[in-house]
Amino acid sequence: MTVSIEDTSTPGSYVRTGSARIRHGRHRVLRSSPLLLLAEAGVAFAAALVLPALARRFKLNPLDRIAQVSGLAAIQFRFALIGLVLIGLVVVSMRLRGGRFFGLTARFASAGLAGLASGFVAAGAVVALLGTPWPMFGLNGDSGRIVEWAQAVAHGLPSPSPVYPPLPLYTLGYYAQWFHDGNTAYAFKDLQILGAAAFGPLVYLAWRMLLSPVRALAFGVLPAFALIDAYKPYSQTVLVLLVPVLVAMVVQLKRSGTSSWPSLLLKAAGFGVLLGALFLTYSGWFLWSAAGVVVAALVYFPWRTGRLRGLAFVGVTAAAFAAVAGSYLHTMLTVGQDTKDYNFRFDNFTDPAYFLMWRTDMPGKVTEWPLPGEFGGMDLFAVVMFVCVGVALWLGIRKPLVVTICCMFASAWVMRMYIASHMYETQTVQLYTRTNNQLLYCGLILGALVAHLVSLRLAERRTAGGGPAAGEASTGGGFPNPRAAVIGALFALLFLFGTVSSSMADRYMPAKENSYRILPWVSHTVQKLDGSCPKFAPGGTCSKDGDQSWLHMIQ
Repeated sequence: MTVSIEDTSTPGSYVRTGSARIRHGRHRVLRSSPLLLLAEAGVAFAAALVLPALARRFKLNPLDRIAQVSGLAAIQFRFALIGLVLIGLVVVSMRLRGGRFFGLTARFASAGLAGLASGFVAAGAVVALLGTPWPMFGLNGDSGRIVEWAQAVAHGLPSPSPVYPPLPLYTLGYYAQWFHDGNTAYAFKDLQILGAAAFGPLVYLAWRMLLSPVRALAFGVLPAFALIDAYKPYSQTVLVLLVPVLVAMVVQLKRSGTSSWPSLLLKAAGFGVLLGALFLTYSGWFLWSAAGVVVAALVYFPWRTGRLRGLAFVGVTAAAFAAVAGSYLHTMLTVGQDTKDYNFRFDNFTDPAYFLMWRTDMPGKVTEWPLPGEFGGMDLFAVVMFVCVGVALWLGIRKPLVVTICCMFASAWVMRMYIASHMYETQTVQLYTRTNNQLLYCGLILGALVAHLVSLRLAERRTAGGGPAAGEASTGGGFPNPRAAVIGALFALLFLFGTVSSSMADRYMPAKENSYRILPWVSHTVQKLDGSCPKFAPGGTCSKDGDQSWLHMIQ
């Protein structure tokens, strides 16, 4: 089966395969066999484990800055080599047997790059924690609480915090029993690394519900890397998965009016189960997104083509969600209402309209913040982002992909301002600063989708004008060779991912400073269970709780 590397979900779009020209109808998309989808997922997850496995063999002191730089360069070297091999295979496939396997090779290369990119960040975490069995931050802060709560639920006790998402706790508890004799602290180190590694493949597969391989990599996975986290990877992973899942659900709702009953019910149940699992993993993003998704659902509900089927889709999705996460939802609606957040941190003293960077309670070395910008206090990045949001809506006003993300952006913005406006009166924070991540992610996606929408318009003009088939040279003003475009995109993405992943990995290199670097630093100062110190403990000293200087750094 030939797999196209172009987006085929656009109504009325054309796809060229070899010399054939195929026109797709409004709801017809190119489908892949389940075996190919499994193979694609397998490539992504396997690639994600390569760099962390190699990093375990590095011989360096992670507390030495020169060693950290050498470690990052060593990971980058391996990342680049493997990535160039993948791109080389795509180039060869373009020439081999008339390009018959080009689409398949590009597909696997895209999946491999997604895995390699998050594997880079996970490998950075391996380097940062070399010589210590403890997770980032040892038994302090959120890390210590998660370890304690997971220990309780693994022994059949109720969670000490009923409002905390239960799935990470049960996952950690059972993983500790299977692989670490019940030691949830040592097990959490593994899951921090594995969670960071799985980030890329999971995001890639989620966006594959909506976009072709290269587009999913460029327009879905790349923006997500602004949020990748090796400390508590599950919270950010839920956000970057929730956006494409909700968009795909709205797309299916729009199509439900003309769908067959078996297909409709099966997809609705699948979305309900998937959303329930995400809600059990981290529920906060649902609060910021809910109003926007409801608006998008009302816009694309099949009012004329099949109200009954639309209602059935919504009902089955809600029922499946309730079956998976109903109990936790009830807890959040009852006990959760009484949970108050009184901890004012650095970002709570920042202009609420500024969301481009979330500094957390460990902001690092900061002078004036936000930094003064060129346009009314805003920097050029913010101006370009808002312009791209408008252009995306202009070009994609009829596309659920664009409209749903715009609705989620607006929903998070309104919720942010509502909660912040009551902050003085209630003296509570209610985690509103975490909307930074959703606003940034949605804005970056919409910016990337401008390139997606423009490329689709150019492709439509080219096919309408009878341009050359894929693989043929362009002889004039037509759209350039799409296969060469794929290779160019993969080549650029390789180095862009390498740069971003290195920066995000460097964020967690141990240092005694007021930033996330303190998290792995503390891990090297906590006494091991046998009473000895970690291999690279500073000065060869350690203590039961580890270095507690971070208590004076929180802002």
